[in-house]
Amino acid sequence: MKILKTKFKGLLIFKSKNFTDKRGYFREIAHQKKINEKLIFTVVSKSKKNVLRGLHMQTKFMQGKYVSVVKGEILDVAVDCRKNSKTYGEHFKIKLSQKNSKSIYIPPGFLHGFLGKKKENIIVYSCTNYRNKNSEISVSWKDKDLAINWEIRKPILSNKDAKNSIPFNKLKI
Repeated sequence: MKILKTKFKGLLIFKSKNFTDKRGYFREIAHQKKINEKLIFTVVSKSKKNVLRGLHMQTKFMQGKYVSVVKGEILDVAVDCRKNSKTYGEHFKIKLSQKNSKSIYIPPGFLHGFLGKKKENIIVYSCTNYRNKNSEISVSWKDKDLAINWEIRKPILSNKDAKNSIPFNKLKI
């Protein structure tokens, strides 16, 4: 497994390999010792093409997230919300897929979201903290200050993401 650093402190890309044969494939996804964080909570998300989930984070009990795609492809986006960071307010985008075998570790203090690019997308992510729905916030996927090119004009959104998002410039952490 190869680890690639980014300009965002603590945000890492992991390049693995699919070992494929006539039965299917096998891939190592995460090595905790290489992340240097304890991943205590793992979830699976399934999304159709053009489903956009995010941008989300928790203001208390912040989570680091290790994100991998086991089927399909997503456009994964992380926004740095760490006030003292050199990259505060900047975003990072990457395509993660079953085919490219890439995973990403997003440290605590980032908004996170993704867009499903294939007919069926199955995402596994492990977190450094448990979900706390009372501290969840959502910033609009089309926030003008963030200027993220999601490669789509009309994504499929949850009611929560469509109605309850706050502007990035009003974010209080």
